[in-house]
This record gives sequence, C-alpha cells and structure tokens, in this order.
Amino acid sequence: MSTPAPDADSALRSVHTNNFPAILGQLGISLAVSTYQAGKLILVRRDGDQLNTHFRPFNKPMGLAADRQRFCLGTAYQIWELRNIPAVAAKLEPPEKHDACYLPRRLHITGDIDIHEMAIAADGELWFANTRFSCLCTLDLDHSFVPRWRPPFVSAYDLSDRCHLNGLGLRNGRPRYITALGATDSAEGWRANKAAGGILMDIERNEILYSGLSMPHSPRWYGDRLWVLESGKGSLAYLDANRRQLVTVAELPGFTRGLAFCGSLAFIGLSQVRETAAFSGIPLTQTRTERYCGIWVVDCGSGEILAFLRFEAAVQEIFAIAILPSRFPDVLLDNEVLLGSSYVLPDAALSETLHPDPSREFAQTHFERGNQLYAARELEGAIAAYRRCLELQADFLPARYNLGVTLGDLQQYAAAESELRAVLAAEASHAAAHCTLGHLYSQQARYREAIAHYEQAIQLEPQNAKAHHSLGINLLQMGDFARGWAECEWRWQTAEFVPFECPQPLWNGRILPTQTLLLHTEQGAGDAIQFARFIPLAAARCSRVLLVCVPALQPLFATLPGITERRSPGEIPCDAFATYAPLMSLPHLLGITLENLPADVPYLQADPSRLSLPTPANPGKRIGIVWAGSPTQANDHNRSCRLADFAPVLVVPGCEFFSLQKGDRAADLTDFASPTPIHDLAPDLHDYADTAAAIAQLDLVISVDTSVAHLAGALGKPVWTLLCHNADWRWLTDRADSPWYPTMRLFRQPQAGDWATVFTEVAAALTA
Repeated sequence: MSTPAPDADSALRSVHTNNFPAILGQLGISLAVSTYQAGKLILVRRDGDQLNTHFRPFNKPMGLAADRQRFCLGTAYQIWELRNIPAVAAKLEPPEKHDACYLPRRLHITGDIDIHEMAIAADGELWFANTRFSCLCTLDLDHSFVPRWRPPFVSAYDLSDRCHLNGLGLRNGRPRYITALGATDSAEGWRANKAAGGILMDIERNEILYSGLSMPHSPRWYGDRLWVLESGKGSLAYLDANRRQLVTVAELPGFTRGLAFCGSLAFIGLSQVRETAAFSGIPLTQTRTERYCGIWVVDCGSGEILAFLRFEAAVQEIFAIAILPSRFPDVLLDNEVLLGSSYVLPDAALSETLHPDPSREFAQTHFERGNQLYAARELEGAIAAYRRCLELQADFLPARYNLGVTLGDLQQYAAAESELRAVLAAEASHAAAHCTLGHLYSQQARYREAIAHYEQAIQLEPQNAKAHHSLGINLLQMGDFARGWAECEWRWQTAEFVPFECPQPLWNGRILPTQTLLLHTEQGAGDAIQFARFIPLAAARCSRVLLVCVPALQPLFATLPGITERRSPGEIPCDAFATYAPLMSLPHLLGITLENLPADVPYLQADPSRLSLPTPANPGKRIGIVWAGSPTQANDHNRSCRLADFAPVLVVPGCEFFSLQKGDRAADLTDFASPTPIHDLAPDLHDYADTAAAIAQLDLVISVDTSVAHLAGALGKPVWTLLCHNADWRWLTDRADSPWYPTMRLFRQPQAGDWATVFTEVAAALTA
C-alpha cells in the first residue's frame, strides 16, 4: 500500500510504500536527494509512520557527497560545503524534533563545468566529475578546479564534453572507478552510440573493466562488489570479477541514476526521462512506456524491490542520493535569526565562554554528537561523546542507554550490561533496555537470560514486534519450536522484513482440496533450501503449489516433489492462486516441532551430467570447501572466515580440494599461497543445480554456515559445517549433529573468533 507524503507544495507531492519510513527508522538515517530538473535539494526523513520530503532551493543541484559531519553539493557553477551543527539543531522548531542541522560553510565558484558525481576521500578531500572538461578534479583556493585525472583516450582539456564522464566511486577511501557514456575523444562524441557505448573504468589501472553499457552511472564498491547502474536499461547490476560479466540484480521502472547503500539495502534514484534527443533510442524508452521518478529500495542479495517513494508531479528526474547519518536533519539557508545567532567556537574559546546553563547545553551537544558518530559507525568516538555527556549530566538516560548499545556493538559486553542495568535501575519500564540486554546475552550464547529479558520487554510493550521476533529466534535456538515459530511470525511487523503484498489471504494451514497455494521464499538461498523440505507437506493440503523463488534456485527445486509451477518474483499473475504463505512460515502452519521435524535426505536431487569434475589426481578423498557467505548478511563478519584459516586442513595427506566458493570472495584463491592445489569450480557454477552436480561428485563438503552447507545436507552428502561462537538458531546449542541434516557434523568455535581451534579439530577428524 502507498501513503501520500506531506509537503508544502502540491506540485511536489509524492506517495510512498507504508514500510519506507520504518526502513529509515530502523537504519537511523535520512536521505539527501538532488534534482536539477526541479532545482531542489530534497531531505527525505521519517516522521512517525510517514515520510517527510523537505525541499530546499538550489540552482541546478547535481552531484552529492556526504560523510559523518558534512555534505557537499555541486550546482550550476558552484560547490557548496555544508556542515552539521548539533547545537543549532537543538534550536529548531518544533523542540527536540531535529537531530542535525547543516549550515553553509564554504562556497567555491567552479564555473559552468557540469559537475556530476562527487565523493569525499578518506583523507577528507572532495573529488568530483568535471563532465565538460572530461576529467576528475579537486579544489584549491587559487583555482576554479584542479584536474587530477582524465581518461587516457581523451587527448586534451576543453569544454566539449568528449566522453560524458559522469560517475565516480571510491574503493578503500580513494577514487577508483568512473563511468562514462563513451570512450570517445571528440566534442560530444558519445552521443552517436549513447544506447550501448558506455564504459566502466578502473582509474588506478587506466583499464576499461566493461564496455557496451547503456548510459551507465553511479559506480560503487560495496560489500566486496563493484556495482553500477545501467541507466539506459533501468537496472542495478554488479560486475562479476571472475567471469568479467555484468550481473543484473534488479530491473526498475525508470532511468536509474543516483545510488547509495546502507546495510543490505540499495537506495536508487529513478527518473522518468524526457522524450528528448538526450534519451531517445535507449532501451528503457523503447521497452517501458510508463516510467516513474523517485527513490526505490532494493535488497542487494535478492534484487527484490522492498519499498519506494514516488514523486507525482513537478519532480521528474533524480540525479544523486546520499545517506545522512541522522534521522531528522534540516538545511539552514534562509533563517536569518538562527543564522545570525549561531556561533561555533573552537574548544579553547568555548571553555572561556559563559552560558546561562552550560552543563545542560553541553550535555545535549555531546549526546547529539554521539548519535552522529554512532550512525557513521565511529563507535569509539560515540562512546567518548556519550561518556562526556554523562559526566556533565549523570541522569541523562538516553545517553546512558545509547552508551550501553554502543559498547555492546563493540562486544564490550560486561561494560554494556552495566550501563543497561543502570538504565533499568532508573527506569524499570524501559523496554528497549530489556531488548538490548536480550540481544547482548544472545550474542554471548546466554540464551535463557536473553529469553527472560525479551519476555520482560513484551510485558512492558505487548506490541513490540522486534522483541517478539527476537524472543522467537532464541526459543528456536533452545529447541522450543512450538513457541519459537509463533513468535517469529511477528517478523512481518519489523522494519527488516517486507511482507508479500497481494489481495489474497495468508494461508492458515487448512486443507484446500481445489485451490492453488502460492509459496514464496523470503530470505537467503540457504533458508529456502532448508525449508523446501516442508513443500511436499504443504502440497498434500492443496490442489496445486506455485513456488516463487529466485532464478538461481529454480532448476534445483525442479527436483522437489509437490511443486506444480515455479516462477520468479515479479512474474506472478494476480489470479494464479487463492492463498499464499512464506516458506519460513510453513513450520508454524504445519505444527512442526523438534520431535516431528522431517529429516529424510536426500529431499533434493543432483544431475551430475550438468558438469564434470577434473579427473582425480589421487585416490584420496575429494573435498569441497567454502569459506565465506554473502557480505550483506548481518552476521557475516562472524560466520565467514579467511581461506588462509583452512591451512591446517589443506595439508592433510590423501585429500584433493575443490573450491565451491562463489562471489567476490572466490578471488581469495589468487591471493592465497595454498600448500596444496585447489580446483576453482566457480566459473562452472551458474546456479544451485550446478553446485549440486559438483557436490554429488565429492566425498565431503567443508563449509562455514552458507547455502552450500544446506545444499550438501539436503542432497544427503557428508558435510562438515563450521560455526562461529554465536551460531545461528538452526544449529541449536552444544551439539555436534543437526536434527535438520542427518549427514551433517557441526564444528563450533569455543569462543568468539577462534577459528584456529575449529580447523585444528577438522584436520584431526580428517586424519582419523
């Protein structure tokens, strides 16, 4: 469902999906959006259960770049630098509404150079695409701009826009990637082949990584992948480094331009694009007659569209999007009273300045500073700010709570617990403190204590969906499946989960003798493979089963009985089913407990003819290995290891090793001096049916907690799964076997981060 977003001018009206505000709230961010077509900078902010779109006028605003304290904006012939002044935010109306306020600090005249994308490097220097001069530039006080790099195919600087250099992306805090609409060296030479002449380029190597793109924009290195918008096709894609292929993740109903990431989400700008010469002939204008303008939110892993904000009238094009580390910021341009009375002084001068109530004022300032640093993931700085706030005002409870949260994020559990218990001592009804204590205990594998605190939070706030869902996860971890499944149904009311929206009712588990049931996957491929075992049970209660899953799983699931039809997301006729259910809700609907859990394997089948492994080099064991999962998964920093951690296993005699690792981490093979050869199967693994075919020819799979471990277990193959200390709920506690997969053996970290002990045990088991 969509909700109108309030704004002062009906010409600037917009609508948004109901979950968009909650997504921003959960992430603790807002968005800055530029639209040169409408001449506005737009702040997109959560305001209760609605989005607030706040407009500020600028002359042709285009490029945007932001860090934790400032953002820069390129306009018609100027670059603005605006900085956040927390003390001014506290003065804005209504009281206590704003948590950031950006004031102009510098204005640099560049001349009309068509400033496109901008980026702030790790050293704080601003870089930007100077499109008319076909180069990347920085600033100094003596010049309009300083050219720093131009493509090797551009022979000279001039104002003729030779290649339409438009996109700029950092890697490791340094400018690394650009996009351009052509590798051309004549005045607007790119226009002749704009529909398919675009390039993605590595500027350190002066190498074109990919060509033949349709009007590419916004190169971004994120989650160990190089992403790009192929704007002329309206798509989000990434470059597969191994196969040098562009992988399309999502196709969207507009000209994609402007890209920012936060967590596992991509925020993508869409433009309607006008029927002008600049856009004529591109694939998007030929395939989509109805195009939209706004911000679309896409899950990076699945490519699923989770939410959108759509502008309805005056705003027709988006140029850039930046993440702001505050929930409700403002930009102060025309409030002469506040501009004239806002002073920010150096600390030395501030210490000698008299204030009517300095403790109160400074405490609030440090609290806001801590919040900004936390949003930017500068956790040590946030802790210092919160502690300073509490030194000035010991009863500042929000600062103490935030301090506890931040200490917990740094795994300083004892200190975090102390602060949170102090919060509860001061305010026993603080449900959020109970929730956070529950999370801390869960991270330490103290599940019974976690359950107690989540139950306390629910007593205080019966509709607290996050507490219910977290309680459910911990109950599942302890083997209480009956209660756990029921509590996990609350997940659809949290910001992390976006429900499947359709007019049909949710299935209640009853028998449907003549009707079609739609089942859809909802999380990762591993979850889909694990829960696919329940599909035949559901199929026995209905006439037909329509399964909706990503294309990479469809050939594999063709081997599963009970599925009448398989479709991809976005390809579902509204009249094709009578009721629906998420795949991970089936255990709740079917009354599954630890005692009646179906664990007959194999329940999926492999087709070994899809690929053949190399001829054995020796008569020993053939072992597949996987060391990393998706980088967008919340616990990936704990569950994944390094390929180098496998070293004790790789020297076990009589074994031949095959890498089943996919994604960018497959490139670890080239950086690791393995003591024994490892066959890289990634180039042959195009979907999960290919991976199943490879596993079928192996004797054993050794994997961290990834979809490959689930796949090997579902195929009935011996699989050793390597678990981090705070392992996922499905592996229960203190056991070396799995009730889900009879052929699986579990190896657990004895303490957080201790992969060495795990691999020593695995090596010993291999030689036994």
